[in-house]
Amino acid sequence: MSDTESHAAEEPREVELKLDCAGADLTALASHPRLKHAATAEPERLVTTYYDTPDGALREAGLTLRVRAKGGRHVQTVKAGSGGVGLFDRAEWETEIAGEAPDPAAWADTAAARILRKADAPLERVFSTVVMRREIPVEQGTSRILVTLDEGQVETARGHAPLCEVELELQDGDPADLFVLAQSLAETVPLRLGVRAKSAVGYALLEGRGPAVVKAEPVDLPEGASAGDVFRHVARACLRHMRFNETAFLEGGRPPEALHQIRVSLRRLRSALSLFGPMLQADPRATGFNDSIKQVTEPFGHARNLDVFLSDTLPDLAKQRPDEPGLDALRQRAEAERAVAYEAVMATLESPRWRALIIDLAGWVEAGSWADGPDAAVDGRHFAAQVLDKARSRLKKRGRGLRHLDPHTRHRARIAAKKLRYGAEFFADLYRKKKAVRRQEKFGAALSDLQDHLGALNDLETARSMTESLSGPPMPGPDDPGAQKLLDAAAEARSDLLDVKPFWR
Repeated sequence: MSDTESHAAEEPREVELKLDCAGADLTALASHPRLKHAATAEPERLVTTYYDTPDGALREAGLTLRVRAKGGRHVQTVKAGSGGVGLFDRAEWETEIAGEAPDPAAWADTAAARILRKADAPLERVFSTVVMRREIPVEQGTSRILVTLDEGQVETARGHAPLCEVELELQDGDPADLFVLAQSLAETVPLRLGVRAKSAVGYALLEGRGPAVVKAEPVDLPEGASAGDVFRHVARACLRHMRFNETAFLEGGRPPEALHQIRVSLRRLRSALSLFGPMLQADPRATGFNDSIKQVTEPFGHARNLDVFLSDTLPDLAKQRPDEPGLDALRQRAEAERAVAYEAVMATLESPRWRALIIDLAGWVEAGSWADGPDAAVDGRHFAAQVLDKARSRLKKRGRGLRHLDPHTRHRARIAAKKLRYGAEFFADLYRKKKAVRRQEKFGAALSDLQDHLGALNDLETARSMTESLSGPPMPGPDDPGAQKLLDAAAEARSDLLDVKPFWR
């Protein structure tokens, strides 16, 4: 645990659920029955200026410092942590100050004090936000919640970008009620989990970054994490990974890599639900979420297969058979089918069912009854060792006689390898000693080799099936020398993997 985290654990906290929406939807939301006071809530203009040292020391430490002008008053705020997915639970220090310039006395007892004492230069303005805000108090269940509707823009030296979000701040009560209220509001307008604080939007604009495709990041785990702590961090990371790429897909022209990363994030999430199954089994909703994700995202796999077919399979086929008739017609049929598949993906991502599922899942991760089970309190390292031992044994069993397995059974071995890899990545931060890290590197490299070979074999099977469904020329069968070479390499990689000593032991 970092010094900032340790300090923040003892300080006042802000707990809020961030939701993204469009400007027109924000206007429509103001007439929602649960926000009956919105029409009479007078919008306020808020001008907020963010500060940092010239070398970005506060940002590097996961802190933000801002001064907000509101109705002739100035409030200075220090916040610890800027990342989240929907629910943002972070330390916050607020102090009213005399003017618009940051006041050192107001940050003296915050997590920023140590950073700023070391700074060699004074704070400088980084960027500002200007929003029109409406605040509506709402009671939900046993909780008091302040609903904030913000619309405006972030302004930097490199330009400006729109801001439009809904914040549900828990003033008193149960965080679960935030998600119940969010689902009610989402019945009226399209709302999605927010993953970026306003400060993150400002920094992205300042650096010239728009919605971008991102890969899964390492899961940072607190010292002494319980099994429940690990699951919550893992699930948050998967949802955050998905939301970044969902935005990149919807707003960035539907890049195929964004769709691929959405699928990766959801496979990781489903793997987490499976790997943590012994802990989650006391909560009947766990299985339902796994099934719902699989059902609602069915179109994603077909679209991705067509992407690979068009980008990899067809070009390879054209090189191998330059005189093959009908390849142009095959490409046209594949492109037409991909266009239909992408429309199905868009229909899913724009559907109320999808948005409700993600909000519901995030709420369950934060406040589900699974957290009250006895296994959630088990030491994370002990739990991880059991899970990884079981996953390794499953791969060892399913991969036995790999060279002679039929495609379906070999696919099961591939899934077992993928689940073991995800598990190794999820639990990696629990094992930080040098010897464990070295073993992680060897284990990860061997597992990656096995996955690559099994993945290539799976791609051949998918290509054969895809070509047949599109009435294309016959593809090489399972006895093809190339396939046999991959089988030999996969069997050797499996043997190498089983020789590597587990890093969790």
